[in-house]
Amino acid sequence: MGTLTASPLRTIAPPEKPPAFDNLPPFPMVALRAMNILSGADSSLRELCELIRPDPVFAGEILRIANSPLVAFSKEITSVLQASMLLGFRRLRRLVITVGLRSYMNMSFTPAVRACWRHSVASAMVAERIARWNSIDRDFAYTAGILHDIGRVALATINPQIYTDLLERLASDPTGDALQCEREAFGIDHCGAGRLLVTTWKLPEEFLEITSRHHEPLTHQEDATEVVRLSCLLADALGFAAARHGFPRSSEEILAEFPESVRKHLPAAEELGAEISREIGVIEAA
Repeated sequence: MGTLTASPLRTIAPPEKPPAFDNLPPFPMVALRAMNILSGADSSLRELCELIRPDPVFAGEILRIANSPLVAFSKEITSVLQASMLLGFRRLRRLVITVGLRSYMNMSFTPAVRACWRHSVASAMVAERIARWNSIDRDFAYTAGILHDIGRVALATINPQIYTDLLERLASDPTGDALQCEREAFGIDHCGAGRLLVTTWKLPEEFLEITSRHHEPLTHQEDATEVVRLSCLLADALGFAAARHGFPRSSEEILAEFPESVRKHLPAAEELGAEISREIGVIEAA
């Protein structure tokens, strides 16, 4: 995964698997395998390219995005090999994981699931921005942002209508406890569901902390989970919330929580929000 400062993994009792999870569709194997290809090895880019090429869905999505304004190469990209050479390992893997999440969500792309998708991409973009100015690996930060809410995606996929109703109730009641509402509706909240999926899908153990503890209070430590907490809060404040968690806070309030070494490099909230909207729009249109 590259160099990162991970949060110390604390012992957490594994959540009991709800029966509904037996019918949960599997996450795309290409994306799962991509997450376990280590950066830095001479064979990394070739291995990732060979993983994508046989899968027509992933290959087509990668080529569409490589030829979009998001990437803006000066010439048309006509093959996965060409895309891989121009994009490089880190950027290509980020695209594969992002496409994997969208592909997974497309099985049930309701308004609730779309809100989860937009929140995940926004969080990933903010996390990558933060990681440019601290010791966290940028590639890992982006992936952590994309996957931190995978438990919420799972709940919304298991029963889209129940989750949509839950979000509507929370929108009208700022005092509502989103995690408690999830436990009442599904027998597990999305943090527990995320931890369960990281274990089931055999993802790197660093994601256990990120998926299960991203709603805990800020610690002001420089680690990957704290980067995701900040990213999640700012994504919400910028208008990319998946669900309401308590009373909303302004982007200015959230940015005040960022380390000064990071905050001084970030664009204004309005500019950052517009940039995120453009990138989400390009990926959705691809």
